[in-house]
Amino acid sequence: MATSAHHPQTPAERLIALCIEWIWPLWLIGGLYIVGPVLGWTLAGMVALALYLDGLPGDGGKPAHIPIAVKVWLIGMAAMLVILWVGHANFDLGLGKTVKSSIGWAKGWALIALFPLAGCVLKIRPEVIYRSICKLGLYTLLVMPIFLVAPFIGLPELLWVSPLKVLGGAGPDYFAAQLYTFEPGSGAPRWQFFAPWSPAAGMMGVICVFLAAREPHFGWKSIGIAGGLALAILSQSRLALVALIIVLPIVWAVARMDRWWMWLIAAPTILMLAIFGPMLMELTDAALAEFSSARADSSRVRATLGRIAIDRWQTEAFWFGHGVVENGPHLVEYMPIGSHHSWYGLLFVKGLLGAFALSIPLLGTLFVLGKYSRRSENAQTGLTMALILALYSFGENLEILAYLYWPALIVIGIALSSNSRATEPS
Repeated sequence: MATSAHHPQTPAERLIALCIEWIWPLWLIGGLYIVGPVLGWTLAGMVALALYLDGLPGDGGKPAHIPIAVKVWLIGMAAMLVILWVGHANFDLGLGKTVKSSIGWAKGWALIALFPLAGCVLKIRPEVIYRSICKLGLYTLLVMPIFLVAPFIGLPELLWVSPLKVLGGAGPDYFAAQLYTFEPGSGAPRWQFFAPWSPAAGMMGVICVFLAAREPHFGWKSIGIAGGLALAILSQSRLALVALIIVLPIVWAVARMDRWWMWLIAAPTILMLAIFGPMLMELTDAALAEFSSARADSSRVRATLGRIAIDRWQTEAFWFGHGVVENGPHLVEYMPIGSHHSWYGLLFVKGLLGAFALSIPLLGTLFVLGKYSRRSENAQTGLTMALILALYSFGENLEILAYLYWPALIVIGIALSSNSRATEPS
């Protein structure tokens, strides 16, 4: 059984493995932005059928119960749609924009609930996802030399923009086969690989590293981690480096909070923090300043977009937001207000209620997985994914990238399911 643990056996596993392993060909034809939502709603349809029939043909058993945490995700993301409608009505945006934004919800916020739902109900083994991520790492390492030499041998920055963009409704970045870009400040090359921009590629690299680390086969594990590290490091994303450093120690500590020796470590650590707190705060401030100066123009634009979002949220649309994204002024290079930050974007577009609709299920998931991580390896992996999403919510819009990081959402669903709560060796 162990030798075939990574082989897809159920319809859901086959679909998931196929979509992960074909990420690079899908990127080349501009199909990633289409496939993500199609997969999410297809799996949702399979969930509905499994619950109705009390199991799917080929799954070999009854579907698992939907845990409370996933139900909270479903309620929260459904609330996003209602809040969207109210925001549109408040600003008289018209039926056309309301329909368009509702379709956008189906391709964004809805997926953040549908993929965990599929992970907890359908028969999906995490080992299948781990092996597929490792195969993606192999393909990444194989194509990596092309990306690295492209800026220096005269290959074009942009190969093409897929005509599939007419089906997506988003910007051309989501359908572009981009080999590299140049950093505006330094002129150095930067890579975004199969993501729409470099920090998103860094996010995917971090997710791939931690999922590949769960692969039992040493060879595949090494390849998967190497491929993920290549994405994270070469994207030159500062947040990716932070995530690689801090996520694993947090998960390790949370999973061992019931061990007596953890408290022996924690007690003197807290005491030292109290004594050297002011010095550490000064060092932290200096590190943050250096962190921001590493890409000063980007940091300035992000900070200004955040200030504009907060000011207009507080003064114009406190509860339900503005309903739609708006571009900022020339000062922020006409970038969307609240972009690069899930919470600023939520407050601007969906108001305080929208921020609650995301924060409540996210915090609940972190709490539940933190509790079960003490005795479940699946819960530890799910907690890792949830922490990555929480961290990136302060640097990216989680909604618009759900089509890309959906494997993490499925793993969270698996971890939240009742089947993953059995005692496992840690």
